[in-house]
Amino acid sequence: MSFPERSTRQRQILLAALSSAGRPLLPGELHEIARAEVPGLGIATVYRNLKLLLDEGILQAVNLPGENVRYEIRAQPHHHHFQCRTCGRVFDIPGCPGSLEHLAPAGFIADGHELTLYGRCPDCARA
Repeated sequence: MSFPERSTRQRQILLAALSSAGRPLLPGELHEIARAEVPGLGIATVYRNLKLLLDEGILQAVNLPGENVRYEIRAQPHHHHFQCRTCGRVFDIPGCPGSLEHLAPAGFIADGHELTLYGRCPDCARA
């Protein structure tokens, strides 16, 4: 993973946390993980850096209906997500089932799609 040109220690830690999590994170989750490395890190610093990393195209927002925005590293190819109904965590689903344009109503032109599966993650399914 390459870091932005104006990389700070905070940005490096946030990017490393997102990379090692392997799933989209809420700002609060990211803050909690990053504070293990930088105990004095404030939530405002997390939000400020998320905005900068979004603006630089390094991160992308993951918007699920009725949920707060999560963030992930943009380097991944097009993919979808799975949300656990028990713990609320969101996980990446590699790949895509392909074109879904045929599901659009007659006369409509679809130019993209997002797909979210819901259920229980392995941790919650065992409990």
